[in-house]
Amino acid sequence: MKCLIVQPIHEQGLAMLRTAGITCVTPKSASMQDVADAIRDCDAVITRNAGLNTLAIESAPKLRIIGSHGAGTNAIDLASAERLGIPVVNTPGANARSVAELALSMMLALVKRTVMLDQAVRKGNWDVRYEPGLYELSGMSLGIVGFGQIGRLLARMAAGGFGMTVRVHSPSVAPSEITAAGFEVVDSLADLVSQVDILSLHRPSRAGTGPLLTDALLASMKPGALVINTARGDLIDEAALTRYLTSGQIGGAGLDVFSQEPLVDSPLLRMPQVVLTPHAGGSTEQALVRTARAVVGQVIEVLQGQRPAHLVTPAVWEQRREITPQP
Repeated sequence: MKCLIVQPIHEQGLAMLRTAGITCVTPKSASMQDVADAIRDCDAVITRNAGLNTLAIESAPKLRIIGSHGAGTNAIDLASAERLGIPVVNTPGANARSVAELALSMMLALVKRTVMLDQAVRKGNWDVRYEPGLYELSGMSLGIVGFGQIGRLLARMAAGGFGMTVRVHSPSVAPSEITAAGFEVVDSLADLVSQVDILSLHRPSRAGTGPLLTDALLASMKPGALVINTARGDLIDEAALTRYLTSGQIGGAGLDVFSQEPLVDSPLLRMPQVVLTPHAGGSTEQALVRTARAVVGQVIEVLQGQRPAHLVTPAVWEQRREITPQP
């Protein structure tokens, strides 16, 4: 059996595949044409943010399992996989701590102006320390949108470690669950956006619904408020965010995800009040090990006929593609 590794995963995951007797192969590049060329005789595929489109899925007559290295599956054509009876698995929570820590580090970098101060010191400008604009997180209000594993971890870190007031908007989680965790529930996203000093996004995007943070919502934020996005780039109206950062209505942003990746020739690249990272929230060594082992373990289970823990479309399991072994 063969598994196509679209983008690099941790060696521990590759070792698990080899131990199970599965050969690992890679495409020439992560472009979908190269993936489609390489996937033709593969039984499994593991992909990261490159996803898997219809062309690639339909090019693989032996494909029995698609593994998403991470929780997000928005770049995978789930409809095509379901139509062809191919289960898709993901790894919810495997990188939660790493992403929550990145969101927190972005908040610290913004209120401490870390990037700007670093550049000033490198230029010999020590008098920058006398300029205003440095703050403590303690006492600030943090709005968290989405109360999954990442949102919960961040809420505990911010409240317990930094003395922040945490407010949560998460329609998919019962208000009693949020209050039991010790945090305030805000039913309306518009109310949350207008109340907090820092807004951090931790929910999936939904195709065809447009940005969650629209122009109007961004305009209603407290003057000088900060925006953190380590979730999905299309959750924010990026053009509107750029305008409000330029005007100063929004004081800064920490962005790990973007509407188009990689980020090329964007005005965000030239804004000192914006901290940018290359979709690296889940790229710590610990998270990479957990995620690789989680997705590979499920791929092996499916190839051995066992039901995995995290089926993205559970209904496919009973109608999954069966491949007759060749003599």
